[in-house]
Amino acid sequence: QVQLVESGGGLVQAGGSLRLSCAASGRSFSAYAMGWFRQAPGKEREFVARISNSGGITGSADSVKGRFTISRDNNKNTMLLQMNNLKPEDTAVYYCAARLGVMTTTRPSDIDYWGKGTLVTVSS
Repeated sequence: QVQLVESGGGLVQAGGSLRLSCAASGRSFSAYAMGWFRQAPGKEREFVARISNSGGITGSADSVKGRFTISRDNNKNTMLLQMNNLKPEDTAVYYCAARLGVMTTTRPSDIDYWGKGTLVTVSS
């Protein structure tokens, strides 16, 4: 079992940047593949980015490629999402997610643990 806590959300103008953090409890952080999902008002939760348990393999949704970068520091039990050139359509609640072992799909139903989310609002 792990506990996940997101931070770093806020209000930013289009073209600006934010960095989200996810702090994980426990001492087995490196056993989990990690990822970020987001949910905009009136829409389903969608995949944003994922990273392997060692940090060596990453992937992201087409909508954020070239703008968002996912990373992790297993010594600090922390995962980051650097978001650059933000757009109004990026406005959503962003959720930290963990899956024991390998995260092979982008489906929310594959996730074992969720954070409570942090709100990102991008103004036009």
